[in-house]
Amino acid sequence: MSSTLERRVVTLGGTPVGAGPAVVIGGRVSLRDRRGDAGRPPRGRATLVEPSGAGDLPWIAERADGVVVGAAWTRDIPLVRAVAGLGLPVVVERRPSASLEEWLALAGYCAAEGNDQVILCEGGRLDLGLLRAARAASGRPVVADVRADPGLSAAAVAAGADGLIVADPAVGAGPDGVPYARAGDDGPTGGPGDGPAGGPAGGLAGGLAGGLAGGLGGDPVAEAAGGFADGGRRAAEEAVTLLGALVRPETPGTLGECREAIDRVDAALATLLERRAALAGVVQTLKPVGGFAGRDPGRERALVARMARRAPGLGEERLAAIMKVVIEAGLHLAEERRAQQ
Repeated sequence: MSSTLERRVVTLGGTPVGAGPAVVIGGRVSLRDRRGDAGRPPRGRATLVEPSGAGDLPWIAERADGVVVGAAWTRDIPLVRAVAGLGLPVVVERRPSASLEEWLALAGYCAAEGNDQVILCEGGRLDLGLLRAARAASGRPVVADVRADPGLSAAAVAAGADGLIVADPAVGAGPDGVPYARAGDDGPTGGPGDGPAGGPAGGLAGGLAGGLAGGLGGDPVAEAAGGFADGGRRAAEEAVTLLGALVRPETPGTLGECREAIDRVDAALATLLERRAALAGVVQTLKPVGGFAGRDPGRERALVARMARRAPGLGEERLAAIMKVVIEAGLHLAEERRAQQ
């Protein structure tokens, strides 16, 4: 099937997944290893919950934004049918040995049960080639679960992931395995725009800040896990902000969405400008004549011409004016740093 399929969009926790910016998703909880009194009244709310059986579905329907068809039980068709029947967004995780065809067929099975709010999820040892293929062949949103290795966040966004599932220190599991929010019974909340750079994480990750502010209760193990989770969240947010701005075309429909998209591009631009300035400083140490006296007008004109081929809308004249300021800022910074040594 063609990669030009119309993209489906699934709204999860108030945030659209599948079009526009990639998102960060926190709050995934599994009930499959629940211990103790299963009848204990649950507290809080989670973004995504994986049931241990059909008995969990009433609570999930009331207190979760979406439900997970976990990789370990994708062949439990009665439970898959019951999950699809909840009417919530369904995240279908690929079984490690499953082919692309099997993965897409399971998503199609959920849709055949009357629920087309399906998101595909690649987890475990990520097969990013398969993630990209699934997105192209299905038109459905595809997310990557990077809780085990947040360092793969950038690679997953580059491969086309519409979202990243990260560990969430604000949502845990109680003694009975039922999810609860550390910051209070109402659980983490947040609206679009929460998070850095205008909020690439949107409402899904916005509640993390509240959970962290509430503290982790002085539990050293929880604090260590929370630190890892917080670092993973930051890595994911950087990936969707910086890399997402470069690889994901956006067509914002409102002033707020447009400003958020501009914020992401500006964040990427600032990062690249800082890197360029640092490289300009290195160049000054390698050239026979450094500083402003060592400028090469011919090379600068060639640089602008190459850039104009990538940005024909701006053209050489505008780019020449922009790059003159960029180059001179880098030279001034290099001279300041040399004077401080």
